[in-house]
Amino acid sequence: MKRLFAKIALVMGVAVMMTSCGGGNPKGDNSASAPQENGFKIKRGTNVSHWLSQSKERGDERRNHIQEDDFYRLDSLGFDHVRLPIDEEQLWDENGTKIPEAWGLLNNALDWARKYNLRTIVDLHIIRAHYFNAVNEGASNTLFTDSVAQQGLINLWYQLSDVLKDRDVDWVAYEFMNEPVAEEHEQWNQLVAKVHKALREREPNRTLVIGSNRWQGHETFKFLKVPEGDKNIILSFHYYNPMILTHYGAWWTPTWPYKGKVSYPGVLISADDYKAAPDSIKPLIEQYTTTEWNREKIHEQMKDAIEVAKSYGLQLFCGEWGVFEPVDRDLAYAWTKDMLSVFDEFDVAWTTWCYDADFGFWDQKKHDFKDKKLAELLTEGAKK
Repeated sequence: MKRLFAKIALVMGVAVMMTSCGGGNPKGDNSASAPQENGFKIKRGTNVSHWLSQSKERGDERRNHIQEDDFYRLDSLGFDHVRLPIDEEQLWDENGTKIPEAWGLLNNALDWARKYNLRTIVDLHIIRAHYFNAVNEGASNTLFTDSVAQQGLINLWYQLSDVLKDRDVDWVAYEFMNEPVAEEHEQWNQLVAKVHKALREREPNRTLVIGSNRWQGHETFKFLKVPEGDKNIILSFHYYNPMILTHYGAWWTPTWPYKGKVSYPGVLISADDYKAAPDSIKPLIEQYTTTEWNREKIHEQMKDAIEVAKSYGLQLFCGEWGVFEPVDRDLAYAWTKDMLSVFDEFDVAWTTWCYDADFGFWDQKKHDFKDKKLAELLTEGAKK
């Protein structure tokens, strides 16, 4: 996005003043007008996941999974935004044809979010050319080495933009890809530049959420090349450390066979529990027998991301963080409190993973809280 120059013609100055007096940025984008910083500001939210992403539900089951009352509930709890993961296979069939029902659900969600004053990040979570967990499932990503696949990603966003471009830029943002896993950081940087340019030609004022390479890890933030001079960018990272705590017993992780005790804060695994663990995972869990985990450790790991965002003058956003449902709740609450403390001190916006799935606080089948205390922790003070 071009900078808004201080020495601006009087007529443009009057136009900007009129826009301001009208209550904010105009609905959608107008490529003929000068790019301007929008009002998409966020603080606390949650991922409305496993609905239009990572789900086999279709038909009535998918239609009934998320309803208007879910957005009313999130607003009532004190959240100010949602991240809405969507998958290519949900919105387009294998021939690239739009699936009307899924697009209808996406538009419903955006209408409901706006009705209940929830800003929305539309997150393209999984595409056919890239899946963040491909390595663990024996598949491969073609996106970073195939120019056709890269243009395919841009074409998906062209189609999304055609439908969403009239949505108010103060209320809807785009995250053009989730958790990139490129072999080389520069591969991701080049794709960021390419997609950013393509979207800016169509929507100069839309907020774009851009994450770091390798699962949006904090470790790789310092390698991210952020498009210069664009104030409508939010920088994103994901954080689940220490994994032995947040993903304890999660079958898809390498350490799932560990059945011993985990502590927090402090050293997570005792010498005795380490000895009793299966030999096959000892190299993976040894780090948890010596390192002290606490609020200070969390802050230390987030420092790179905090400093990079500050250097660009951009908002920092932790787009995913949370604790697997079976994890001891006292440990989950202690870790959550430390995370919230760091977020608050360093002005990091966040969305938990997630609302109603296996890291969530709401049970859609019972239509009740599965963890009310967690929901209260997350939204404490939101109404003050």
